[in-house]
Amino acid sequence: MSFALTLPDGSKKEFDVAVSVADLASSISTSLAKNAVAGKVDGEIKPLDFQLDADHEVAILTNKDAEGLSVLRATVAFVLEALVKDKYPEIKLGQAEVSEDGFFIETDKEDQIKVTELPDLEKALQKAIKNGEAIEHVQVAKSELAEAFKDDPYKSELLAKEGDVVDAYKLGDFVDFGFSALLPNTGKIKKFKLLSVAGAYWKGKSSNPMLQRIFGTAFFKEADLEADLKRRAEIKERDHRTIGRDLDLFFVDPKVGAGLPYWMPKGATIRRIIERYIVDKEVAAGYQHVYTPVLMNLDAYKTSGHWDHYREDMFPPMDMGEGEMLELRPMNCPSHIQIYKHHIRSYRELPIRIAELGMMHRYEKSGALSGLQRVREMTLNDGHTFVALDQVQEEFARTLQIIMDVYHDFDINDYYFRLSYRDPKNTDKYFANDEMWERSQSMLKAAMDDMGLDYVEAEGEAAFYGPKLDIQTKTALGNDETMSTIQLDFMLPERFELSYIGADGEEHRPVMIHRGIVGTMERFIAYLTEIYKGAFPTWLAPVQAEIIPVNLDAHSDYAKKVRDELVAKGFRAEIDFRNEKLGYKIRESQTQKVPYTLVLGDDEMNAGTVNVRPYGTEEQNSESLAEFMDKLSKDVASYSRED
Repeated sequence: MSFALTLPDGSKKEFDVAVSVADLASSISTSLAKNAVAGKVDGEIKPLDFQLDADHEVAILTNKDAEGLSVLRATVAFVLEALVKDKYPEIKLGQAEVSEDGFFIETDKEDQIKVTELPDLEKALQKAIKNGEAIEHVQVAKSELAEAFKDDPYKSELLAKEGDVVDAYKLGDFVDFGFSALLPNTGKIKKFKLLSVAGAYWKGKSSNPMLQRIFGTAFFKEADLEADLKRRAEIKERDHRTIGRDLDLFFVDPKVGAGLPYWMPKGATIRRIIERYIVDKEVAAGYQHVYTPVLMNLDAYKTSGHWDHYREDMFPPMDMGEGEMLELRPMNCPSHIQIYKHHIRSYRELPIRIAELGMMHRYEKSGALSGLQRVREMTLNDGHTFVALDQVQEEFARTLQIIMDVYHDFDINDYYFRLSYRDPKNTDKYFANDEMWERSQSMLKAAMDDMGLDYVEAEGEAAFYGPKLDIQTKTALGNDETMSTIQLDFMLPERFELSYIGADGEEHRPVMIHRGIVGTMERFIAYLTEIYKGAFPTWLAPVQAEIIPVNLDAHSDYAKKVRDELVAKGFRAEIDFRNEKLGYKIRESQTQKVPYTLVLGDDEMNAGTVNVRPYGTEEQNSESLAEFMDKLSKDVASYSRED
């Protein structure tokens, strides 16, 4: 028997007898063997003891590889499962999964594990590491594992999908399966941290039992773990859900509707300011703002293709009787098409720009819901422009310029452009018209080239009806997210038989441009909350000035006078009438991240001035109320930017 193993650099190593992945690493170099954690055989991760006895492409994974890090984290998850099973024999185990962010294991017992118990579990893990216990890779008959897991419904369900012989791992008396590769012993585990516990439905379905997930992370180096914990602290500090709770902006209560946010007065104020800004911006740019119902006949979504392509993301239709089926809209496009179709259109009217802050509903699974970022009800800053073919590129450039102007006003600078095309190798999920796709994709590319803008191209990211330009932003936590989009659509005008009367007196088919400037109000406000860390710039802040009378009896009337004058000029000001110490109220104003705190005592009342303390500074300035209002006016007019 002779076979060759092809290495990543293209070189080959030939063998006459079977060798393990570990043996292959040793044959290459001692250092590689020392750092090896697993192998990648023909693209699949395999443990170090995996036997190679035929031609394969093989890469040795080490502690420097991302996939090697996944093996480490899977090993910690496996050892953690063994520890909780030893400590709580009655516990049931679900899935153990690894991601770029760490790992989790699922557990189920009558009294769930508390976050206060994590330090004890960490100590047990540390002991296992010091002992360097062997982790044995074994192949076990499915029937044997079925007997071992007969009292665990979750493992039994997972086992049912396995073959007759199952790859499993043993640590002492504990055995589990479902891991592609683990480290050969616990001593190779380096640095780890158990992070949190949270509830999650089994398999992500709300009809299934609620399990508990224990989250953790692991690294090969102490410095990497410390950096990750620092990053997590930053995430926690910026998390819009935490900030939203602390600043009383919004809340979501699963008891009254998961994924359905309630906007508190301060959060509603921020949203209202953004909505007014957007509407004014769009009206000035020639858009006609409309209101359309959140319900529509299901037939419209069958015509548009949404029923075929997005049915799983739509709520079940409502049977109104006599054959009428109404659907909560997942998209606004068909609604704006009805606005266009309501009148006979002339080429002289084009482009026709229709916009709406349109409420939509998506059937998001419970496990996917997250604060304002993933919700079931959302309001999209939506717009559709109907143009003649020769107007496409000019309208595209005009729309993109509006988006960039909005980004400037909100001080959004970290973004890039992505042209999203259909996947030519998987065209089933796209509108079937090769000529349309070639034409529309070349149009978008030409428009970007004419504007001299850099962009990346991505196949498989298009909408089902046409290509698009996605503006990708970096969130405060470093994630890549689509903020805005411009989509070119030849399909819907065809399906809905849209037309306009041309200069020749004949009917012509318009082209439809879909665009969202800032996406949904929910996701955009979540993004801004995290970018600003809750310290909204003055023009957006729900409370622009917090007024604190030094003595409630002596200075409250003057405080009311100052507040009334500010409110009369259109500014947002509140008075802290609580019977608390002055220092506490000043600190509370800072905690609430109010841009300006005004402290009013005898000196201010007698001189008709205000003592101004800007957020985040130790600065104090005494100035007239007129001077302070002038400062506020400049903040608002400049969108709180220095330039």
